[in-house]
Amino acid sequence: MPTSIHIGPAGPSPEDVVAVARRGAAVRLTPEARAAVAAGRKRVDALAADPAPAYGVSTGFGALATRHIAPDLRTRLQASLVRSHAAGTGDEVEREVVRALMLLRLRTLAGGGTGVRVETAEALAGLLNAGITPVVHEYGSLGCSGDLAPLSHVALALMGEGTVRDADGELREAAEALHEASLEPVELAAKEGLALINGTDGMLGMLLLACADVAELLRVADITAAMSVEALLGTDRVFAADLQELRPHPGQAAAAANMRALLADSPVVASHRGPDCTRVQDAYSLRCAPQVAGAVRDTLAHAEAVAHRELAAVIDNPVVLEDGRVESNGNFHGAPVGYVLDFLAIAVADLASIAERRTDRMLDVARSHGLPAFLADDPGVDSGHMIAQYTQAALVSELKRMAAPASVDSIPSSAMQEDHVSMGWSAARKLRRCVDALTSVLAVELITAARALDLRAPLEPAPATAAVRDMLRTRVPGPGPDRHLAPEIAAAARLISDGSVRAAADSVTPLA
Repeated sequence: MPTSIHIGPAGPSPEDVVAVARRGAAVRLTPEARAAVAAGRKRVDALAADPAPAYGVSTGFGALATRHIAPDLRTRLQASLVRSHAAGTGDEVEREVVRALMLLRLRTLAGGGTGVRVETAEALAGLLNAGITPVVHEYGSLGCSGDLAPLSHVALALMGEGTVRDADGELREAAEALHEASLEPVELAAKEGLALINGTDGMLGMLLLACADVAELLRVADITAAMSVEALLGTDRVFAADLQELRPHPGQAAAAANMRALLADSPVVASHRGPDCTRVQDAYSLRCAPQVAGAVRDTLAHAEAVAHRELAAVIDNPVVLEDGRVESNGNFHGAPVGYVLDFLAIAVADLASIAERRTDRMLDVARSHGLPAFLADDPGVDSGHMIAQYTQAALVSELKRMAAPASVDSIPSSAMQEDHVSMGWSAARKLRRCVDALTSVLAVELITAARALDLRAPLEPAPATAAVRDMLRTRVPGPGPDRHLAPEIAAAARLISDGSVRAAADSVTPLA
């Protein structure tokens, strides 16, 4: 990881955003960014000196945009805007989300189109580099004009007001934390309050983080699906490349290629490949695993394309153009981001649903092809993984509810000036819960499939799936009498989240 991420007018990459948000990478404004910011500020200063009213510079905001603000009140106008808009409520938002939205706001400021001063942009970078995280709350954003309330809590901290978490995670008054970090509070100049809060940065940050997570979980889903195919004595013939080419979706091809690689040289699969096997077709949850996981991949690719375009955008209203014009616009509307956040939630829910169906099949003596009921050591005395599947079912049911889109639920605000909003922030918040739920669902399939493979002894799984099972056994014991399952599910989820599951498979066959 680089020691610092350089922020220029072109903006950071998705990988840069993850590095700053999750791993605490520092940020630096490039000389080109400072020049662009300074040039944009000159245009705002000229506009502020003009007697003609300009929205956000010499007028009020939203439904109050018709009031002209005298020059001696404009500093107060910007501070009042931030204080009044920092109106969030509910639980604190995660540190990584706040850092992502701070970085993305800095990225927009660095483009020069917002008209802030260089020192204001540098102050935001200083907050990130000091590890100071403003307290942002769960509720307050309608996703239009952008994520106003969450960004206002960040701007409030820049002013030395409100509460923050310091680098050690301690809750502090902003003024105190800034002083200890040798940072000066910002006194906002004309337009700066508006420029700091008028963007889609919160929802975009959560989209970028979710895209990174889903990309990794898709590989884990291929791994657990392959383990389940072996455990259920399924066939690998349906994953053949020539069959997949009949339906040329790129995500499906990638998922099927992973399944073939994971199941290569499997003694379990080979054991029932001959003419003695009377089964004609596997259940859909096995046979169609690449079709479902592939559709999720293609959905993710669309979401990533939207995120890349949004990363290149300058989101503010009004915006300062290179020819000197300052124009109102609607680019702050979160619909493009909100739609793909909801779309991803649907795909994540279905990926979890098919995983749960495979788990249930391994536990049912009528469908598991010789495995003990619920994979119990002594069925009737022991319950095995019966209730682990209940947990999966509860999570999948919750995922189905969260798959209902937030972005269709516009609600008017600001005396009907903002009469159609995106609800993109809400879509992003529920997608984060969806990602967590999918991780737990895959954790249950992982421990269940590994247990079932152990119970198929003396048959051995494929080298890749065996490597995953053996790695899991360093944290989760093999079959035996009933024991406390919750810690084992949690341990499996951690192994998924920290990359250990994928790394074990990759040690044998790198996955797409």
